[in-house]
Amino acid sequence: MTLRTRLTLWYTGLLAAVLMLFGTVVYLLLSFLLTQQINDTLLRTAEDIRSTAIRSVDGGRIAFPPQALALTAGVGVQLRGRDGEVAFQDPGMEELSLGPIDPDDPSAIFRTETIGGIDYRVMTYPLLLQPEDEVIGFLLLASSLEASQQALQGLLVLMLVGGVLAVVVAGIVGWSTASAALRPLDKVTETALHITRADDLSRRIPLSGPPRDEVGRLTLAFNETLERLETLFETQRRFLADVSHELRTPLTTIRGNVDLISRMERSDPESLEAIQSEVDRMTRMVNDLLLLAKAETGKLPLALEEIELDTLMLEVYKQARVLASEGVKVEIGREDQVRVLGDRDRLKQVLLNLLANALDHTSAGGKVTLALACVEDWARLTVTDTGSGIPKEELPHIFERFYRIDRSRQRNDSGGAGLGLSIAYWITRSHKGRVEVVSEVGRGTTFSVWLPRLEGDCVTASKPSFQIEGARTPVQ
Repeated sequence: MTLRTRLTLWYTGLLAAVLMLFGTVVYLLLSFLLTQQINDTLLRTAEDIRSTAIRSVDGGRIAFPPQALALTAGVGVQLRGRDGEVAFQDPGMEELSLGPIDPDDPSAIFRTETIGGIDYRVMTYPLLLQPEDEVIGFLLLASSLEASQQALQGLLVLMLVGGVLAVVVAGIVGWSTASAALRPLDKVTETALHITRADDLSRRIPLSGPPRDEVGRLTLAFNETLERLETLFETQRRFLADVSHELRTPLTTIRGNVDLISRMERSDPESLEAIQSEVDRMTRMVNDLLLLAKAETGKLPLALEEIELDTLMLEVYKQARVLASEGVKVEIGREDQVRVLGDRDRLKQVLLNLLANALDHTSAGGKVTLALACVEDWARLTVTDTGSGIPKEELPHIFERFYRIDRSRQRNDSGGAGLGLSIAYWITRSHKGRVEVVSEVGRGTTFSVWLPRLEGDCVTASKPSFQIEGARTPVQ
């Protein structure tokens, strides 16, 4: 069953239920009012007869003058004594029974009775002897219900016919309204099927109608999803191409050395060393990719502990001096004493990756500076170099996997695959921190790692850190 069919059925069903409830209430209310009106008429007639008809009582018998019956037009009359014997009755009232009475109860009793195949509203009215209030007889008045029943039947037919017509019209209007409202969804479905069959994620759904209504928001959300999927597929395609390119070089090297050993029919130390180097390089790349996959899914295991960042920075500084090329200085700038909660090895990996990137882009005579500062509730680690800098248009992409600013630059002997900055970014994210980049072409680059520091005093150093003015790109 289609959605428009379900909507139409719900709409017409609800309308039918409301009409049925409303009609029942109106029918019962009108029936009650008509019956109450007849009861009031019978009661007034009985009061008029009593005030004009009772003249004397002789041995419990009633003196009833005939002129009093002129007050009973349209109402059948029957007069009975205390013992129930009929003293007078109008023609056709012979079948009228006294009904259940209580001689000691002076109140009027109403009931419905069928006489000659016609329903009558009957009232039994006790006649009292004044001033003793003794019941000396009963006055029975009957009024036909035929007119009120015909009125109720006419109302019932009118409500049934009108209700059916209203439901039919509501069904037609509901179907048309639902079709018009759901027509844009048909376009969404058609576009989605076309995208699926043609593998064309560049297509977008045309926006028809107000952009702020439900269908408009759905169309915008669907287009945003398509754009996101197109970006993801393009990223995946580029990622696979980069992985293939990164693996092709070491595999080619390994195969060439294996062929050389086969032709020489003996082991060559240089060939074996080259094979070992390329295997290590591929192993590092696979491990880095696994690390990124865990970090991106939020499943990166962290051994959280209290860490003194100044001590960690000194350890990294010592390693950086060994890794630095000849002519490149590694210095420590500002060095506050601050503690954070994190994984020591992972944070050390972040600093080493940033330092390796800075050293790769700093030529002889340049300088790389490490610094640590307390900024409100944050600890800020900075790695600053005086290298070539990063163009402004490249900054949003530097944390992508395998991304390189200079794509023609050859890999160094350390086997870097363009994963270091991406790993640093995701490890920082896993520590609820962020990374910012400040760079200016020709002057250098500063990477800032912001980590939430633990509560407590922060010992601030007086020595300022090295700063570079330029375009800032925060990465959350």
